[in-house]
Amino acid sequence: MSMSLPAAVLAQRSRIEEAATLLRDRLGPVPTVALILGSGLGSFVDGLTDSRAIAFDEIPHWASATAPGHAGRLVVGQTGDCRVIVLQGRLHGYEGHAPTEATFPIRVLRQLGVKTLVVTCAAGSLHEGWQAGDLMLISDQINLTGTNPLVGPNDPDIGPRFPVMFDAYRERLRAIAREVATGLDIPLREGVYAGIQGPAFLTPAELAHLITIGADAVGMSVVHEVLVAVHGGLDVVGLALLSDVARPDEPTHATAEEVLAVVERSAPRVHALLASLLPRL
Repeated sequence: MSMSLPAAVLAQRSRIEEAATLLRDRLGPVPTVALILGSGLGSFVDGLTDSRAIAFDEIPHWASATAPGHAGRLVVGQTGDCRVIVLQGRLHGYEGHAPTEATFPIRVLRQLGVKTLVVTCAAGSLHEGWQAGDLMLISDQINLTGTNPLVGPNDPDIGPRFPVMFDAYRERLRAIAREVATGLDIPLREGVYAGIQGPAFLTPAELAHLITIGADAVGMSVVHEVLVAVHGGLDVVGLALLSDVARPDEPTHATAEEVLAVVERSAPRVHALLASLLPRL
C-alpha cells in the first residue's frame, strides 16, 4: 500500500503528477515517443508543424536549462505522420543539478505515457579513424559520473529496485536506425558512450583511460537519463554527434565554441535522420 512507502517516494510521486497535470492541460494529448535534443541540435523543432511549447521553468519542479546550446523548452509537434514530444535541451549535473533533479523530466515523460525515448547528444570521439561530424549510434554506456539517479528509496510502481541494463539501448530500435541511415545514405558509426560529470574536458591521461576501458565516445550527459528511462520501462535509442576528436595523441582539444560550430554544421544530417527515424518508432 502507498501509505507504507517512504515519505520521499510519496513526495516525488506528487511532484511528478503535478508537472504532468500542467503539461496535459497546456499541451493536450501527449505522444508515446519522446526526443531529447542535445547541444546545438535544438533547431530540429523548427521543422515541426502544429506545435505547442512551454519553457522548462514554467513546469512545476522542473529546473531551468543553463548550458550553451540548450533552449530549455518542451515542445509537442508533428514530424511527418509522427507526433512527438521534444525536450529542446536537457539538464546536466555540471549545472549543479542533483541526479534526481536532472532526470525529473524522464519521470514526467513516463507519467505522461511516453513509451520510447530517443536521446541525442554531442560527444567527443575516442575511436581512432573517426572524425568530427560523424554520427554514432550508441550501443552501450559507461557511467563515470560517480553518481546514480536511482540511489535512494525505490518506487515499485515505477520500476524494480535493481533494473537490468544489459539491453538499455534496444537492439530492435538500433536495427531500425541502421536501416533508416542506410536508406538516407548517412554513414552511421556504432559504439560505447562514456558519460562523465564535467564541466571540464578531459586530460590526455583520462582520455587514454577511457579508450582502455572500451569507450568510443565521451560526453557529459545521457547516462543518467537512460538509467531512469530503463528503470521506468521505456525503450531507448541513442544518437551521438561526434563534435570533436578527443584522443590523447592529438596536439590539442577542441574548445566549447569549436564543438558547437561542428554541431551547427552537422545538425542537418542529424535532423534528416531523426525525421525519418521517429515515425518508425
